Amino acid sequence: MIALCDVNNFYVSCERVFNPSLWHRPVIVLSNNDGCAVARSNEVKALGVKMGTPLFQIKDLIKQHNIAVLSSNYALYGDMSQRVDDIIALYSDQVENYSIDECFIRFDGHEHLDLVQHGKKMRQQIWQWLGLPVCIGIAPSKTLAKVANHCAKKLPSAASVFKLETELQIKKALKDLPVKEIWGVGRQLSKQLNDMGIITALQLRNTDLKSMRKRFSVVMERTILELRGVACIEFDADPEKKKQIICTRSFGEKITRLELLKEALAYHVTRACVTLRQQQSQAQSITISINTNAFNANAKQYSNSITVKLPQASNQTNHFLKAATQGIEKIFRLGYEYKKAGIVLNNITDAGVIQPNLFMPQANDNDSLMSVLDEINNRFGKGTLRSAQEGFNEDWVMKSEIKSPAYTTRFNEVFKVV
Repeated sequence: MIALCDVNNFYVSCERVFNPSLWHRPVIVLSNNDGCAVARSNEVKALGVKMGTPLFQIKDLIKQHNIAVLSSNYALYGDMSQRVDDIIALYSDQVENYSIDECFIRFDGHEHLDLVQHGKKMRQQIWQWLGLPVCIGIAPSKTLAKVANHCAKKLPSAASVFKLETELQIKKALKDLPVKEIWGVGRQLSKQLNDMGIITALQLRNTDLKSMRKRFSVVMERTILELRGVACIEFDADPEKKKQIICTRSFGEKITRLELLKEALAYHVTRACVTLRQQQSQAQSITISINTNAFNANAKQYSNSITVKLPQASNQTNHFLKAATQGIEKIFRLGYEYKKAGIVLNNITDAGVIQPNLFMPQANDNDSLMSVLDEINNRFGKGTLRSAQEGFNEDWVMKSEIKSPAYTTRFNEVFKVV
């Protein structure tokens, strides 16, 4: 059996853990640069606010219903997600992280347990230790686990664990579930299915397997088999390493100076190289890109990118900082207001696979320094030690004017009881 554990309204729930005044109050968490609603409490959903709604469109609604609005606090959310994972690991050693607030859990070897009670115990421990509400769906396949989780959300909060096992239970759960709610069935595909008269998940489950594969693809065949309780989507507790590492953000204010662009790119390079070392990889090239605001018809437009290849693959921040500096100096143009900059690390390979250059010094000459840097930042918080090239004023950072403190990752922002 496979379970899907999902933290309810994750960003909002994290904020409520440290700010009890937000409980039973409508809450919205905004996207980068405080632009759109990316997380909504149940109270906000009931008011009809959709995912991705721009903030300026709902200002009157916010005032009318006293909705709390917060900037995204990724440091807090990432740390709380890791704490949830640590608790789940106490209940199974077969866990596949699907997103920051969802994970699949396999229970091979736990057949002797009552999995519903096992799930309730895990849910209760997450609530007791972290204050985060979760729902758990249990079923024979990943797709049905998603459906079971959907059913669990309709249960009273004291339950919130739902198991689909028998043929009757599965058919009942799929009978009235719109086909668009099935995991992996997007908007366009659901429209095609609706045009064929397939409106519910149960109708899709009962279609002819061969004809559906011929008309669509093997992915559709797998979805149908999964709805029939046949687990055919691979369970990956050890996901593949990233083949590209991308770091890009819009600026809070328009940038015109090369120095500030260099600082922003240095920040992105530092974060990307940390990820590179965490997955024990190395990269041999970096792509730098800059853009003006394409939505501002009154401003001059310019965008460009450049790829810089390193002499040999590396995962050291200083090597990529040098390459990024070389790149931005070549594509930067005066007289433009830049809105966005980013980097991509390419040609990623395992760190242990090194093709040395006879006429170049080894790229791993500062491995010990990078290890110490990562260890200190892990212990005392991101950015405790950093390159001077990142700057200290951070005039380029995105807007996050109403962000809560990083309660769990910065000593100077630890929650205080007075």
